[in-house]
Amino acid sequence: MNISKKLGTDQRAELLGILKERFEKNKHRHKDLEWQKIQEKIETKTDKLWSLNEMERTGGEPDVIGFDKNHDEYIYCDCSEESPIGRRSICYDQDALDTRKTNKPNHSAIGMAIEMGIEILTEEQYRDLQKLGNFDSKTSSWILTPPAVRRLGGALFADFRYGNVFVYHNGAESYYAARGFRGLLRI
Repeated sequence: MNISKKLGTDQRAELLGILKERFEKNKHRHKDLEWQKIQEKIETKTDKLWSLNEMERTGGEPDVIGFDKNHDEYIYCDCSEESPIGRRSICYDQDALDTRKTNKPNHSAIGMAIEMGIEILTEEQYRDLQKLGNFDSKTSSWILTPPAVRRLGGALFADFRYGNVFVYHNGAESYYAARGFRGLLRI
C-alpha cells in the first residue's frame, strides 16, 4: 500500500495553525526564534510537513526546541506531557518484534520513527528536553540504544521522576501501555 506523504491544503493550514499556536504559547522552548521564518522553511519542505503531521496525529504535540546554526535547521521535538499516546505499547525495534512468539505488539519504536520520517531521541536529547519542562512523569519513552546493549538483547528507556531523569533497561521485546517514544525532526 502506497501512503501519500502530502497533506491537502486544509490539512496544511490546520497543522500550521496548531504549530503556530503552540509556538506562541511556549516561547520558553525557543527564545529568540521567529515563527514567520520557521513557517517559511516548513512550507518549502512538504515531506517534513507530513512528518510533523504524523507527530501531531500520534499525540506528540511537536514544538520547536532549538535552531542548529551549523546546518541551518530548526529542531522540532515531541513536547506532549506524557509519552505520545499513539506510539505506546510497542517494543524497541523490528528484531525485538520478530523475536516475540506470543502477544506481539503492533509495532516497534524504531520502525514507527522510520515510517514517520523522524529520529528517536538519544539519551542526551532526552535530558536536554527535560530542561524545557517535566515530561514523562507518569509514562516512559524508549531512547536510542547503543549497539553493544542492543546486541545483548536490551534496550534503553527513560522517564522523569522525583525531579530527575532516570535511564533504565529492559528486554527490547518488552512493551507496556505507558511506554512509547519521543521523536525529533530537523527542518
